[in-house]
Amino acid sequence: MLRPRRNKQLAEINVVPYIDVMLVLLVIFMITAPLLSHGVDVNLPEARAKVLTQNKEPLVVSIDRNGDYYLNIAVNPSATMATEELENRVTLELKQNPKRQVLVKGDKEVDYGKVVTAMVLLQRAGAESIGLVTIDGEVRKKKF
Repeated sequence: MLRPRRNKQLAEINVVPYIDVMLVLLVIFMITAPLLSHGVDVNLPEARAKVLTQNKEPLVVSIDRNGDYYLNIAVNPSATMATEELENRVTLELKQNPKRQVLVKGDKEVDYGKVVTAMVLLQRAGAESIGLVTIDGEVRKKKF
C-alpha cells in the first residue's frame, strides 16, 4: 500500500561556520582599528572647507596644545620633532615627490605663532602650497 520513502541527501550549505569566522574577524577589526589612527590627537578648529583628495598620503605637520611639532611620516610619528629636524625631513620628502600635498594640523589652543612658524618651515623646505586642516562644525555636533 504505502511505499517507504528513500532518504534523500540534503544539498544545503551549513552557514554556521561562516558566521563564526565573520564574528571573529569583526572582533579583530574592532580591536585593531583604533590602533591604526595616525598622528597626534589635536583639537581642530571648526571651519567649512572643500575637501581635497590625492592618491599619495599627504605630509601632515601636527602641532599639539603645548606647541610641539609632529610629522606623520617620521620614524616615530608620536615623537616630537625639533624645527631643524622637521625642515630637513620635509625637504627630503618633497625632493622625492614635489607635488605631494602638505598640511598643517594645529590645535585650536596653540599659539598662532607656532602655526606660522610651521608654515614658514614648510615653505623653506620646498612646499609650494600648504593647507590647514580643520573639522566641519556640523560633523563635530553630530559626532558628540
